[in-house]
Amino acid sequence: MKKLIVFTGAFLFALTSINAQSDSKAFQLGAKGGVNFSKLSGDDFDDVDSRTSFNAGLVAELPISERFSFQPEVFYSGQGFDILERDQDNVFDTDQNVEYQLDYIQVPLLLKVYLVKGLSVEAGPQFGFKIHEEFDTEPNSDGGDIEIDSDDSYVKDFDTSLALGTSYKFDSGFFLSARYTKGLTNIFKDDTLFENVDGKNDVWQFGLGFMF
Repeated sequence: MKKLIVFTGAFLFALTSINAQSDSKAFQLGAKGGVNFSKLSGDDFDDVDSRTSFNAGLVAELPISERFSFQPEVFYSGQGFDILERDQDNVFDTDQNVEYQLDYIQVPLLLKVYLVKGLSVEAGPQFGFKIHEEFDTEPNSDGGDIEIDSDDSYVKDFDTSLALGTSYKFDSGFFLSARYTKGLTNIFKDDTLFENVDGKNDVWQFGLGFMF
């Protein structure tokens, strides 16, 4: 097993050293958008389902070398979770769920590494700024929205996460991406009813974009 791991690592290193490269040596700016599947992770959130929402924003790429780039982004991200209600037989009823919506402006600062031309992996810290919070008792219709005032909120205005992802950029400038972000800090404020509740943002993102 150890020999296999060493061989695989050496092979990947050789492959990336020979073939990996960014498709441009110049600064690039682009736009992206996609779908979010978000929830809260933690011991106190076993009975929640993911909220389906979207993300949209801007992305930049600053090449450092043929293999490495710095990729800052800024985008809107719809996050939160679904609270599933149980029926009289103690079975989840997906038609009676309540959606807890937490919307952020996210700012990831990513190091991007090209494995082969077009294909890259990325990782780095992400900083989230909460811009909206509400309950939606009718997520499948236009009604049921209960907005939460910032003074009454138990959720912090700032959040930090670790972002890990991969993307493939075509010669035309279009790219596909998949990313997972894991919350590093508890979203709930101290000195509140939820100060001992463990809850961290947990988000999968899939999307596409275009670099100009």
